[in-house]
Formats: sequence, C-alpha cells, structure tokens
Amino acid sequence: MDSVNLQIAQRGIITIPKALRDAYGLDTGDWLTLVDLGGVFVLSPQPSEIEALTDKLAAQWTEDGQTLESMLAALQAERDKRG
Repeated sequence: MDSVNLQIAQRGIITIPKALRDAYGLDTGDWLTLVDLGGVFVLSPQPSEIEALTDKLAAQWTEDGQTLESMLAALQAERDKRG
C-alpha cells in the first residue's frame, strides 16, 4: 500500500498529488467521501452509500412496525435461547 504525506494548509485545505488525481480521474469540483475510523481517515472518490442505506433500512423497519426497543428485545431473546 502506498502512502503520501499531506499537509493541511489554511482553512483546512489538503492538496491531493497530481499523480493520484490523474490515476483516479479526479478533477476540480469532484466530491470525495472522508470516513473517520477512530482516528484513521479513509478518503474515497466514491460517494458514501452509508447514509442512503441507513435511511432505507430505517424506512423498512418503520414500515414493518419495528422499533429499536423491539429489535433489542428480539436480540436479547435470541441470546437467552443460546445460553
């Protein structure tokens, strides 16, 4: 895995090296997704699908009449069965 050292400039600006921008077809105005994994940052040229997925799951659970409490109770019941 390659690594690149970057410096944060004024206003939090980080410059992605030209070789990487060219390699991944990144251009001015493109959006990137930054994921914070507990202090390890992952920068992806792909838009995050996490928000859309969580919204879809929440809508489905609501439609099914599920609540956080009912899901936690079902989880606890399953744990109790398994001892």
